[in-house]
Amino acid sequence: MVRSLAQAPVQEGPTSFPAPSRKCYRISRREGLWFIDFEGEQFGPYETDREAMLFAIEAAHQFGKKSEATEVQVIDENGGLTTVWTYGVDPFPPNV
Repeated sequence: MVRSLAQAPVQEGPTSFPAPSRKCYRISRREGLWFIDFEGEQFGPYETDREAMLFAIEAAHQFGKKSEATEVQVIDENGGLTTVWTYGVDPFPPNV
C-alpha cells in the first residue's frame, strides 16, 4: 500500500482530470509544499518537487513490478499535466 510512502493523506477537494489508462501518481504544489495524489488520496507534504517525485516514482515502480502500468505526472501552475516518469520506459532509479 502506498501509505507507507508519506504521512497521512491530506483531505482537500479533488482535481478533475480524465482518468488515465495507467495508474497515475500526480504531483502538485499547494501553498509552497508538494503533494502526491493517487487514486483519490493525497500524500505529503513534501518540501521539494524532487522529494515528491522520488517518492511517487518509487511507489509507481513497485506497482509496475506487479504488472501494473504506472506513470508519474506533475500538475503545473496552470493546471497542465506533464508526464515525468513511466514504468518500462524511463530508467529506475530515476535521473531526477
